[in-house]
Amino acid sequence: MVTKEKELSKETSSFNPQAYCVRITSPSGSFAEIATIVNGLGGHLGDIKVIESNQNFVTRDVHFFSNTIQAREIISRLHDLPGTQVIDVQNEVYSAHVGGKISISLKTKVKTQRDLSVVYTPGVAEVCRTIHQDPKLAYNLTIKKNSVAVVTDGSAVLGLGNLGPYAGMPVMEGKAMLFKMLADVDAYPICLDVKTPDEIVQVVKAIAPGFGGINLEDIAAPKCFEIERRLQNELDIPIFHDDQHGTAVVVTAALFNAVKLVDKSFEDLEVVITGAGAAGVSCAKMLLYSGVRNIIVTDRNGAIYMGRKEMNTAKEELAKLTNPNKEKGGISDIIKDADVFIGVSGPNLITGEDVRSMAKDPIVFALSNPDPEISPELAKPYVKIMATGRSDYPNQINNVLCFPGFFRGLLDSHAITVTEKMKYAAAKAIASIVRDYELNENYIVPSIFDNRVAPAVASAVADAAFEDRVTKPIPEVDLKLL
Repeated sequence: MVTKEKELSKETSSFNPQAYCVRITSPSGSFAEIATIVNGLGGHLGDIKVIESNQNFVTRDVHFFSNTIQAREIISRLHDLPGTQVIDVQNEVYSAHVGGKISISLKTKVKTQRDLSVVYTPGVAEVCRTIHQDPKLAYNLTIKKNSVAVVTDGSAVLGLGNLGPYAGMPVMEGKAMLFKMLADVDAYPICLDVKTPDEIVQVVKAIAPGFGGINLEDIAAPKCFEIERRLQNELDIPIFHDDQHGTAVVVTAALFNAVKLVDKSFEDLEVVITGAGAAGVSCAKMLLYSGVRNIIVTDRNGAIYMGRKEMNTAKEELAKLTNPNKEKGGISDIIKDADVFIGVSGPNLITGEDVRSMAKDPIVFALSNPDPEISPELAKPYVKIMATGRSDYPNQINNVLCFPGFFRGLLDSHAITVTEKMKYAAAKAIASIVRDYELNENYIVPSIFDNRVAPAVASAVADAAFEDRVTKPIPEVDLKLL
């Protein structure tokens, strides 16, 4: 027998919306019929723009979100609407990716032969000699001061798995856009057609002279841990694995505010995390650093505890730090009486009954994307505070709240590494944007478009870098003496 809960779970997990724009010419006053068709077939209306209008007809761009099957049905129904003509249909997601999403712009215009001699030969030769005498001057005389390499091998793209470096490029381009848009950091997608930790470490070390920091992205666990550790030990620029640390920072920020609403303390929380990959391991360590004492992490084989067989090195280390009572069993066993559930694994792993079995005023962060560990609709009757990684629900826990400002702070302070104090400071900064009088069950983290976030994070990270004494002096360039 299929329960209503299972039917709803199946329905919500299959909804992976795309953005569409349909240009429609229709009789004046008929838009209500168009809206009824879009909404009635499961679409979600977005912006409506009038392109042309007269007494009889109106031409509009109608934007809506829908999955592919629903979109085809919507467009078919609009075609059949009397007096209405569908002029053009675009999948806006694909349209936005045609030709890539980023490009290089010039800071200096080159219009004359004199301009050319200044930015290139012969003038550039003297700059090369100067940097050769003191390589640190590259921070002032090249793009190194403000550049980040966004590096992937495509082995863990989003929640889609090992898609390879070509398919990983759209994500890296997107991150580069957000770096520039939110923190004015110049970021460059670097997609590597290599597979082993040795190969990745070798390539990143080879390209490091051109960058002020390295953002590792979409690299599968457990090799991501080794790669990050080795690069940080062997390079004098900061290495930040966003899938680990960005996720942990924003989750911690959200939990800082969530516990205020349920009147609980970090020290007394029982936290269950499902997923022992890059994000799960880092979230556990970050929460421990922040004061949580009882964390249980589960993977596909159940709870992780000391002495469990068939665990990799990362899980063995995690077992020493977590699950102090050595609880055993699957997620439905472990989640009972827990205060907080954090999902960083896969879709539909817990049920409404699981949430109901949690402690009073349960907090659920179901962060698997695009389909969460439990849909908000299923959790709603039982949950106190719900967060996902999606933009179409309240409380979006998204790494973009962290990484642009975090790297701005790293670059501004000339940090050589990333410390726990920096991550904690970043989490506190993000949480502080939501004032106590604004805090409510649907608003525990700021919007990713809140322009206060990146500067606050940058300042907090830079201050922590100086406090931890992990910065390096960069000589100033006296242009009059060169």
